[in-house]
Amino acid sequence: MPLNRKSSEVLAHVSTPDGVAIQVRHDAIGVLEAPELENVLISVHLGAPARIACRRDGRRFVGTAVHGDIDIIPARTPSRWEIHDENDTALIVSLPQSLLRTVANESGIDHARLEIRNRYQIRDPELEALSSAMRREMEAGCPSGRFYLDGLALAAASRLIARHSGVSKPAAELHQGLSGRKLKLVLSFIDETLAENISIEHVASVAGVSASHLTKLFRQSTGLPVHQYVIQRRVERARALIASSELTMAEIAQAVGFTHESHMARHMRRALGAPPKAIRRSIIL
Repeated sequence: MPLNRKSSEVLAHVSTPDGVAIQVRHDAIGVLEAPELENVLISVHLGAPARIACRRDGRRFVGTAVHGDIDIIPARTPSRWEIHDENDTALIVSLPQSLLRTVANESGIDHARLEIRNRYQIRDPELEALSSAMRREMEAGCPSGRFYLDGLALAAASRLIARHSGVSKPAAELHQGLSGRKLKLVLSFIDETLAENISIEHVASVAGVSASHLTKLFRQSTGLPVHQYVIQRRVERARALIASSELTMAEIAQAVGFTHESHMARHMRRALGAPPKAIRRSIIL
């Protein structure tokens, strides 16, 4: 996935014999020119909100990417990105046309009619979950072997065709949940206040809805209840601090909003399969 920018930093990378490539990358402030590629790209924003503009396929998009926002870039679509802060970190999955053709044919779809749609900062809980699984596997050194990553890539290709192509069938869930603007406000608020005691009522006030209504809308939008999403983000923020800082575990727990170190360790073990100290010893990123 070549990108014409000297200040881009690839934090992790893995590829499969079938031509699938997965990487975590960070891009600094400035302009990034991405060339036309034969593969389809899925880009999932990671971490803190980032102000980004993009021009591709004759259109200009401007917005704030929050954790889990997804861009889908069709094959042979060059793009120009304008990055306005230091928060642009993403997991990028590159899927070859051969894989998409195989999935389409096995689904009874004429691959000649297959056109992947150009998407900018959308939400798709299924693709987000698949990308999270890919990232965890990469960070752990790919212990599950080639077939596990192949399966995740196959699932991502199937989701692209089912929900983000010219042959997609209308899906009611795509029109449910919080609106794009309200969801960004809510997710940005959660990211900015992770260290605090976040209440459902406070999050609901940001969205301008009742607490009971938020509970339903948030799950429709993200696939998770609010409290589980907050814990997930705290675990991810803690993992990032373990990888990039020399803070003690107690300091990290406090910085991300866990009540104490053992509370953080319990949730990290449950989510990542290992306690914080083991993660610090083995982490790749």
